[in-house]
Amino acid sequence: MKYQAIIFDMDGTIITTENVWQQTTKHLLKTKGFISEEECQTLLPMLKGASLYSTCNFIKKTFNTKETVEELMEEKQRLAFSKFEKQAQLIEGFDRFHNQLAKFNLKSAIATNANQKSVDKIMQYLPLDSFFQEHIYSIDLVNKIPKPSPDIYLFAAGKLNINPELCIAIEDSSHGIAAAKAAGMFCIGINTGKDRQALAQADHIIDHYDELIIENLLKK
Repeated sequence: MKYQAIIFDMDGTIITTENVWQQTTKHLLKTKGFISEEECQTLLPMLKGASLYSTCNFIKKTFNTKETVEELMEEKQRLAFSKFEKQAQLIEGFDRFHNQLAKFNLKSAIATNANQKSVDKIMQYLPLDSFFQEHIYSIDLVNKIPKPSPDIYLFAAGKLNINPELCIAIEDSSHGIAAAKAAGMFCIGINTGKDRQALAQADHIIDHYDELIIENLLKK
């Protein structure tokens, strides 16, 4: 099949911020749920890749916190933003891989579970628009419907004017992989979280962008 575009997740797929979001989720679990380190480690994989609202709604409902979902979201986002300047970097190898796409006439976009406020904050430190121009799409653009629903992937493909089945998605979480597959896309799981089992539903799994050979992808 001749693919025409590659659509990337953002946190944990092209930038190193998934760990920041996991740190802030862990903070909320411990300070609002008063749970142990062991219990945290059980819950964190389940919440990896979930949207800000989904994570905070889970914490609110599970632990019946005095804070509202909106207050939890504000706290989690504030904690994450304080870490972005020092911890937000491009995933190793992403820039080299992306720089090859034009040679093969492949379009690209970001389809992220992050809200627009988070995207705008990241853009203060990393010029993602130099790779994607205007094709950076947050879930605010699909009525905040998060992955694993396919809405954000279908939206991104529509904006690129390409059939979803002619798109490759690259993801680092089970939520994202489920969304890409539901959109009808071939999905590559990138193992930045060092948990290949979480990527089991992907069509192909890599540990590093240097493993991807575009000529081979276009033959799939």
